[in-house]
Amino acid sequence: MIPVPLLVCVVGAWCAVYLLDTLLKSSVTHRISYESWLASRGLMLSPFHVRWQTTMFNRLFAYCARINPHVLYLWFNSGLVFGIVAMLGSVVLLTKTLQQTLAQMTTDNPRMGSQQALQVVVPGVNLPTSQLAYFFIALMLSGVIHELGHAVAALREQVRVNGFGIFVFVLYPGAFVDLFTTHLNIISPTQQLRIFCAGVWHNFVLCVAALAFLFLLPLLLFPAYSTGGGALVTEVVQGSAADGPRGLSVSDIVTGLEDCPVRGVEDWSSCLSHLSRTPQTGYCVPVASLQPSWAHGRAFKRLDGTMDCCSNNSLTDLCFSYMKPQGRNGKEREYACMPVRKMVTGTRMCRTDDDCAAHSHAASVCVTPSLENQTRFIRVTHPPSPHMLFVGYPPHLQYAVSLTNFVPRFGFLHLDLPVFLETFCKYPFMFTGRMKRSL
Repeated sequence: MIPVPLLVCVVGAWCAVYLLDTLLKSSVTHRISYESWLASRGLMLSPFHVRWQTTMFNRLFAYCARINPHVLYLWFNSGLVFGIVAMLGSVVLLTKTLQQTLAQMTTDNPRMGSQQALQVVVPGVNLPTSQLAYFFIALMLSGVIHELGHAVAALREQVRVNGFGIFVFVLYPGAFVDLFTTHLNIISPTQQLRIFCAGVWHNFVLCVAALAFLFLLPLLLFPAYSTGGGALVTEVVQGSAADGPRGLSVSDIVTGLEDCPVRGVEDWSSCLSHLSRTPQTGYCVPVASLQPSWAHGRAFKRLDGTMDCCSNNSLTDLCFSYMKPQGRNGKEREYACMPVRKMVTGTRMCRTDDDCAAHSHAASVCVTPSLENQTRFIRVTHPPSPHMLFVGYPPHLQYAVSLTNFVPRFGFLHLDLPVFLETFCKYPFMFTGRMKRSL
C-alpha cells in the first residue's frame, strides 16, 4: 500500500511549486524577470511536471559520434538488428500478456495475476518503499543511457541535436533528446531505424554490463568481503519470528537450518523451501528423559486434527510425539509436553527409532514435535550463539530477515555496501525492454 505520509508530501510539494509558479507568472513586477530566468536555464513547469533542457552536452555527443567511425557503424548496425528482433519479441510478449489478462478476467483463480509476463510497477503497491531509491536512480540512469544512444546515433547520421534534457513527472524521472525534425525526415529509413533502435540497444548493453558486474561482484569484493561461509543477517524485522533476545541479530552469520547447511542466501531459501515440503524431523532423546519425572501432558486434538499435549501456554514447552518403547509392534504413540530447548540441544536428528539406535549406545527414541499442519520446528544455527528455535510457517522466517552472501573481513566495513551494489545491478533488467521514442 502507498504510504499516506509519502503521498501527502509529494502532492503538497507539487501544489506549493505550482502555486509559486502561478503567483510569479501573474505578478506584474516579477513576471518578465521570472519567465526570463526560466528560459535562460531551460526550465519548464506545469502541474506535476518539471522539465530541464540544455545544450551543454552537445560537444560530448559530437565527440562520441566521431570515435572510430567504422566501429560505430558496426555498433549501431548491431543495434538495428537487435531493435528489430526486440520489437518482434515485444509484440509476442504483449500478445501473451493480453491473453493472460483476458484469461484472468474470465477465471476466479487468484494465481493468474502473479503469472502475467508483464506487470505494472507501482511504488508502494508491488514495489517496497525501501526500494524506491534504487528504482528511481536506476530509472534515471537507464533513461540517460537510452537517450545517449539516440543522440550519438543521430549525430553520426548527420542529424542535429538541439539539446538534451531531464524531466520529473510526479515522482518518475526521465530523460530526452531534442532532434532537428527536418534533418530526421530527409534521411533514409535505414538511418532513421539506426537512431530509433540505438536507445533500446544501449539499454540492453547496460543490462549486460550490470549482469557481468553482478556475476563478478564476489571476485571484485574478495579483498574486503568473504563469501561461502554462511548468510550474513543485515536486517531483522521488528516483532517478527526472528526478533527477540534469543532470535537473530544484525551481523549474525547463519550456517544451517536443521541438517541443511547454509553457505549463502540461495541455500537459506532452498533449505526453507525443502523444510516446508518435507515432514517434520525428529530428535534422538534418551529413554530416561521420557520417564514420569517429566510432566506428561494429556493429549488432545486440535481443530485441524493434529495432536497437542501442552495446555499451559508456555513459550518454552512443546508437545513431542514418539513410539512407546514397549509398544512399538502395536504402533502405540505417546505424547509428552517437555522443555523444547533442553530436549533438542546437542541431539541428533532422526526419522525413526532405528536412526537413533544406529548412532547411540544408550537406549534412545526418536521424538517429533507435534505441530499443526504446515507448521515446522526449525533450529537455526548461527555460531557462536545457541540455536534460534523457530516454530511456525517456514516462509514467515524467510520474510523476517534480510541476508547477504558477503561477510566483511574488517570491522570498519559497512554491511550494506554489497547489498546496495547487488540490488542496484538488478534494476536495469526492469528497464531493458523499454523502447521509447523521445524526439
